[in-house]
Amino acid sequence: MGKVYEKIDDRWADFIKAQKMFFVATAPLSADGHVNVSPKGYDSFAILDPLTVAYLDVGGSGIETVAHIQENERITIMFCAFEGAAKILRLYGHGEAIDFNHPEFADLMTLFPAHDRARNIIRVKLTRIQDSCGWGVPFYEFKSERDQLRRYYENKTADEIRDKIYVSNARSLDGLTGIEKPE
Repeated sequence: MGKVYEKIDDRWADFIKAQKMFFVATAPLSADGHVNVSPKGYDSFAILDPLTVAYLDVGGSGIETVAHIQENERITIMFCAFEGAAKILRLYGHGEAIDFNHPEFADLMTLFPAHDRARNIIRVKLTRIQDSCGWGVPFYEFKSERDQLRRYYENKTADEIRDKIYVSNARSLDGLTGIEKPE
């Protein structure tokens, strides 16, 4: 069992910043629902304060994370060291999805200067910070980020992206509400 920490200190902040990817896990309340784990890349993670983090949700194959945290707020973020000393860090907390219609969205986007578009920003109030050994995590060498998602966004207008999100991200796999078009 790993050690539990009271906050993200400078050592953990440096560890987080050094990672090229992280994983996000959520689940619905229903025992019949689908547990979701999503890999995240790019420079898309920010530490807002020692007990609050945020990441840029640039889109993907579904709206599971948003639907789950809108239903129950539970979220876990996991960082694995693929280089250097073996280490895993898990951040447990209560998430909030801030979509492009939210009044705080534009201000929060400034945390991610390399990005000009996103579906949501997920802000998480941390309730538990815990490490573990990571001895079973293999070494991987980072080559580069994939550019398909950036190219996709570059070839669409903001209105085209919003219209697609309202259609394809309206409901989760389990029928939970995703992103609804304002009336």
